[in-house]
Parts: sequence; C-alpha cells; structure tokens
Amino acid sequence: MDLFQGMKTFVAVVEAGSFVGAMDSTGLSKPAISRHVNELEQHLGVRLLQRTTRRLSLTSEGETYLQRCRDILLAVDEAESELSDSSGEIRGRLRIGAPQTFGAMHLAALWGRFVAENPYLTLDIVLADRVVDLVEEGFDLAVRIGRLPDSGLVSRKLADTRMVLCASPEYVARHGQLAHPQDLAAHAAISYSYWSGGDTWSFKGPENEEASVRIHSRLHANNGDTCRAAALAHQGIILQPDFLIHEDLRSGALIELMPNWRAATIPIHAVYPTRKHLPLKVRRLLDFLVEALREPVWRQ
Repeated sequence: MDLFQGMKTFVAVVEAGSFVGAMDSTGLSKPAISRHVNELEQHLGVRLLQRTTRRLSLTSEGETYLQRCRDILLAVDEAESELSDSSGEIRGRLRIGAPQTFGAMHLAALWGRFVAENPYLTLDIVLADRVVDLVEEGFDLAVRIGRLPDSGLVSRKLADTRMVLCASPEYVARHGQLAHPQDLAAHAAISYSYWSGGDTWSFKGPENEEASVRIHSRLHANNGDTCRAAALAHQGIILQPDFLIHEDLRSGALIELMPNWRAATIPIHAVYPTRKHLPLKVRRLLDFLVEALREPVWRQ
C-alpha cells in the first residue's frame, strides 16, 4: 500500500467529515478513498474511524494518529517549501478559508491569476461564514472580516470595509428618511445573524458623538446576500459592508441613510497558524492578496 497516500486520504476524510466530502479535496473517487483508509487501518491493525449511516467519528486511536499524520504532512510540506525556496517554484497544496460572500465576490476572480503564476500549486478553497479552526481543520490560511480575537494565530491586514446603513429609494419614499439613529426604532430592519452587535446598531455622529439603538428586525439571515436581496425588494433597512453593496449604491438601487452618522469600519485580515518556518507558498499567497486588495474595487 501507499502509506503516505493513505495518511493524506485519512486526514482529508476527517477534515471533510465524510468519504464523499473528501472527494473534492483529494480528487479521488469514493471507492478509492474507502480503499486507502481500509488499507491504512489494516496496515496499522486498528480502527481509525467509526462509520455509521449518519455520521463519521474518530476512535481514540484515530485521534492520536490524526495528529501524527498532520505533523508528518506539515513536515513534508515544509520540506517542499525549502526546496521551493532554492528553485523559485512553489509546489504542494494550499487550503484556504474565506467568508462566503466576500470569497465569491472579491476573491474568486483572483485564484486563477494566482494559479497561473504558480502552476505547480494546488488550491483547496472553502467558503464558510463560520470561524474555521485552522489547525484542527488543516487550513494554511483564512481570510477573516472583523476584529480578531486574542489567539495564537498570526495576522496580516489586507483591507478595510465600511458598514453602510442603507435602503431602497422605494422603501424611503414609503416610510420616510432618518435624521437620527434613534429613528431606526420605528423602521423595519433586516439583520445579519453574525453581526457582533446583535440587534444593537451603533453609530458615530458628525461631532464624534455616539448613539446606539436596538433595531426591530423583520428578517434575520446568516448571509449578507440574503439581507441585500430583501433590501432591494424594499423590505427594510440593512447595515452591510460596502464590499457587498457598493455597486447598488453607485447605481442608486440602494441609498445611504444618515451619511453624517457612520457605523464601524472593519478590518479584513489574512490569518495563519504560528509556525517557526512559514512555507514559501503561504508567504507567496499573502503577498499576492495584499497587492491584489491594495486598492479594493469597493473603494474605487
């Protein structure tokens, strides 16, 4: 058996949560994935995974072996990076996480360029609004929007995005303009479930005065595109990042409300695990993203 392939496949199955899910990251068929894991278990003489029709879980032996596999795969990865340093070519696989909407709108078009510049590199892109565990889930790098918690991760700033209070002209014509944040209490709001302030929206005025108001949400959604669509359908007021609604503001499909009262400006970072030796492929990706987002389209 190919022990190294078995280890890579086993880690991929755990990270994906299923044999079917591992097909995308490995490029293997489900029977081939099952065969590699079965051969690995036979080679080791232990069961690594408990399989049922509904879920997959690690045995205690599997948990121990998983960490060893990750250490070995990381060491191989770093060895490849050392060779890449001398040859100038980067090789291997990069697993990258990003928020769904931002990843689709502003990163998707970049990956083709990056791969064209680095033809021996394979990318595994995972879009999810939840905060992924980089170490446990095997990510090399993730893009995160918002204030970063104190953690063992290293970060590099990519850009900023401004939260904008807005609604459709039709909604404003029916329900009236706002003069002060407290006026929001009388309006229908469309709220983003992951917003750090929950249903309390905060603003700074023209003289740096602060105001917070608890909004009455007509619709909660854990996806910014859904909030935007509801606003475009004249259903209420949204507080969304300019990277999402900049084209709507330019076209007039949405209009900014109370422009003298500003909501938060939020940083966008790339984060990656602390390592003594940062692989060249990660460093190359970081430099690429910093340059690509130096003048973001939502600010042009």
